Amino acid sequence: MPILNEEHHLREAVGSVLAQDYPGGLEVVVAVGPCRDRTHEVADALAAEDPRVVVVDNPGGRTPDGLNAAIAASTHQVVVRMDGHGALSEGYIRRAVEVLEETGAANVGGVMLAEGTGYLQQAVAVAMRSPLGIGAARFHVGGDAGPVDTVYLGVFRREWLERVGGYDPAFARAQDWELNHRIREAGGTVWFTPELTVTYRPRASLRDLARQFYTTGQWRRQVVRAHPGTLNLRYLAPPVATAAVAAGAVGGLVWRPLWALPLGYAAAVTAGGAWAARAERPAVVARMPAVLAVMHLTWGAGFLRGTRARS
Repeated sequence: MPILNEEHHLREAVGSVLAQDYPGGLEVVVAVGPCRDRTHEVADALAAEDPRVVVVDNPGGRTPDGLNAAIAASTHQVVVRMDGHGALSEGYIRRAVEVLEETGAANVGGVMLAEGTGYLQQAVAVAMRSPLGIGAARFHVGGDAGPVDTVYLGVFRREWLERVGGYDPAFARAQDWELNHRIREAGGTVWFTPELTVTYRPRASLRDLARQFYTTGQWRRQVVRAHPGTLNLRYLAPPVATAAVAAGAVGGLVWRPLWALPLGYAAAVTAGGAWAARAERPAVVARMPAVLAVMHLTWGAGFLRGTRARS
């Protein structure tokens, strides 16, 4: 578990692991970065309460470094990837290990089950579970069990992590996708099964959501630079939408028909958001257009901007 500023969620996340009914040895290795809150105190308290919890330092605070440090400090042959915003479903580890054995896969994962509390967080959760939000990947929207490009978090055979060299420190974000790509390139199978779910707590403000998606877009661009063959139309949709909306907004000042681009996009996210959130309260539906626009346009802007360096 790589952790940074997770004072409010860490106990729930660790507790969901310790409560698993896995019939074998279990340890939780928490790699804590330089936090601005009481996360380190919470982690130390959890370790004092249960000897299965081990705390290691991640001085740089970067996710791939924390993951590699936690893996190095762990001792078992199956490695479960976890973070501070999630909670494992009941029986998650036991079933994941069974699927590893049944399929021979290198990595097994399931559904990223986004759930929110306040109206905005609920709207973000709805968007994340919809193809309109961040695409139709099975770990977002569900689907049949089988081989996939990547999964959420993942349960790995240690031998495969060692074979491909672990997480690449060059990728501050998108490191899971990049690692799974290398596993597949080396002949391993990444397997999705809808039986496994991890509850995910989305960002609770538009500002935090924008920051998250902008950075994700930047690092998805870096993955494409490192692995050009991975580029597809799904990744191009947000930057194309961002460029079209920006061009229409600016160009419309000179030639009014270009206003059709941003206005058409606004109509699309309004209608699409209402459809995606049709089972939710009106207050959630009302927030959907802003949530979808922030997700799409900041991801697209990040992809267009890219990163200056691989560090």
